[in-house]
Amino acid sequence: MKNIPVAGPWITQKEIDYVTEAVSNAWYASANIFHERFERAFAEYLGTKFAIALPSCTSAIHLSLLAFNVGQGDEVIVPDATWIASAAPISYVGATPVFADVDPKTWCIDAKSFEQNITKKTKAIIPVDLYGNMPDMDAIIAVAKKHNIIIIEDAAEAIGSLYKNKKAGSFGNTGVFSFHGSKTLTTGEGGMLVTNDEAIYRRVLFLRDHGRQPGDSLFWNTEVAYKYKMSSMQAALGLAQLERIDDLIDKKIEIFNWYKQELLACPEFEINFQASETRNTYWMITIVVKESLGLSKEHVMSELKKRHVDCRPFFYPLSSLPAYSHLSSTKVAQVKNVVSKRLGNYGINLPSALSLTKEQVQYVCQQLKEVVITPSVMIAK
Repeated sequence: MKNIPVAGPWITQKEIDYVTEAVSNAWYASANIFHERFERAFAEYLGTKFAIALPSCTSAIHLSLLAFNVGQGDEVIVPDATWIASAAPISYVGATPVFADVDPKTWCIDAKSFEQNITKKTKAIIPVDLYGNMPDMDAIIAVAKKHNIIIIEDAAEAIGSLYKNKKAGSFGNTGVFSFHGSKTLTTGEGGMLVTNDEAIYRRVLFLRDHGRQPGDSLFWNTEVAYKYKMSSMQAALGLAQLERIDDLIDKKIEIFNWYKQELLACPEFEINFQASETRNTYWMITIVVKESLGLSKEHVMSELKKRHVDCRPFFYPLSSLPAYSHLSSTKVAQVKNVVSKRLGNYGINLPSALSLTKEQVQYVCQQLKEVVITPSVMIAK
């Protein structure tokens, strides 16, 4: 049998038609038609004033930090449990990442840990809406305001998620999104930066195009900056996907509910949580295997692979990565961030592709139970 994929898009004739139109017509004077439509529609969907299409979420974080003049001598707090793309741009600008622990239910940054990690050097926080869930944004905003800290909300994995009926990505001084091929809304590769701050918006437009003003036709560069632009074909694909966003999100929630029906009664697993005041859009359906069973995520994933089930590991804590071994704060984080460590040891992203059928989900859950539950029952006997 074919492997059941861990991620993948839902593409219709609308996407094909829009991209074909971009390939045929979005050149020269018409080169930015789809960019403008995509950005306007995205800002309207989020409820923000401005949106800027970019080649990645990483570039959106990078430009956010640059626009707020974060640099050498500054510290930026990030959750320990996230992909390195949330933290790498901190190093790009010469600042230092500081790793805070996450909440045991939401798996997103814990406001108490955030505040405990603040120093005189702290300039920004990058809360991450991990796997489609959201942190306690009221608490995070309160701490950030108290200490005059900039918020760059990483909503890379959370398009359409809600906190108290407000959309993910719209809470920070800037919000950033990913349209990687695995994401709910995809452009293959791509990203978006949103903000309500016109000065930041105009600064980002300047920085993303080699340090020249928008509309410049004389190629007059006043700073050495960056080349961070999305292609018209990507923008066309993104616009088509955005026009179908409710269907994409509904499908993600349906897939999660199939898993929930199969796994909720199993005490061996912890599955994605949704607080009463949030809507989780479940970019990745994730389980955390009970620690007392003694089964590492690597072992479980290897066994599932033999059964044609593709999985991804829950992100290893950033503080555990060789990339950050030189930081003096990592050893402290390794000891203090016990939730991130547990999730990193025992968490697994199950197949979450938008093409999944209920029968495939039932098969995945059957194989998962055989790998995890059957051995533990035999050991108990």
